[in-house]
Amino acid sequence: MVTPSVLGPTAERLPDVQRIAVLRANALGDFLFVLPALDALRAAYPSAEIVLLGAPWHAQLWRDRPGPVDRVLVVPPAPGIRTPEAGELESSMDDFLAAAVGEGFDLAVQIHGGGANSNPLISSLGARVTVGLRAEDAPPLDRWVRYVYYQHEVIRYLEVMALVGAPATTIVPTLAVTDADRAEAADVLGPAVRPRVALHPGASDTRRRWPAERFAEVARELHGDGYEVLVTGTPSEQEVVDRVVAAAGVPVRPQVGTLSLGGLVGCYADCALVVSNDTGPLHLAAAVGASTVGIFWVGNLINTANPLRNRHRPICSWTVHCPVCGVDCTPGIYPHRPGDGECPHRDSFVTDVPAVEVLEAARELLTP
Repeated sequence: MVTPSVLGPTAERLPDVQRIAVLRANALGDFLFVLPALDALRAAYPSAEIVLLGAPWHAQLWRDRPGPVDRVLVVPPAPGIRTPEAGELESSMDDFLAAAVGEGFDLAVQIHGGGANSNPLISSLGARVTVGLRAEDAPPLDRWVRYVYYQHEVIRYLEVMALVGAPATTIVPTLAVTDADRAEAADVLGPAVRPRVALHPGASDTRRRWPAERFAEVARELHGDGYEVLVTGTPSEQEVVDRVVAAAGVPVRPQVGTLSLGGLVGCYADCALVVSNDTGPLHLAAAVGASTVGIFWVGNLINTANPLRNRHRPICSWTVHCPVCGVDCTPGIYPHRPGDGECPHRDSFVTDVPAVEVLEAARELLTP
């Protein structure tokens, strides 16, 4: 039996569910897209314990943070699951699975890609019911949704939850901001003498990076408009942050490695605006309530751009051919997806986005 919901049919809830495992062990932006699905699961199974199978950074993020995740079990690095974090100690998948089976999960949920590697892991947990995504090369679970590349990530995971009677309660990822987040940000940044905006010019995939000189132009203009400008980045993005700071020609405040993830949450939550490439910090800023201007390649815009326009402006590049060799890189700009597997180049796909368009969007959102 199914019942209607805002996203289509929803199956009946499972009986006697006390403990739920959810596999989602990848990067920041990827994780934020599953928050509405976790909210739906919590609403449908309010008394069940929701255990995230994640990475060490997930455990740190959810420590003392309100939300749908009750506990994090760190899944060991494995092909198709996750890569090890810097300084992480080695751990055994066999030991992890033995302990996980002992948890006695009633339901195991796979929202970690197409399932070629993740579905076998989920099936090994010994749960009463397994559910998740399935690409053509993946083994089936008890209940599954076909993995199709071009689908908004938030909706993709909500469709999985509908298979176990958990209809959507929201389509907007939201992350709680704690007093500790704000305290760390205040300790590092000090009091704001002017309204703050933050720019994030990095991205792990250089094809998603807007030129540093354009970020510098935005910094210069917004500084002239009366804003204090922060430039955030990870230690691996130090070089691009330095380029933005040098080219801006006005006082800006680089923040590379000065804030923990929680501190960055507190920082963005108190910013009037965040301007960023399509990368984790952009989606984090939106999830904690900041207005955003995001620079997107068209394929990523389809899958990950925030659907709301009251506080968010995605600016799109329509480039689909590699700027070096001309290879058609649709449907994705990642080497393991069909369409761009033969292209080795990593030049930016978003250089055609004009600074004037980003500034226009920024000023529109900053105008009361």
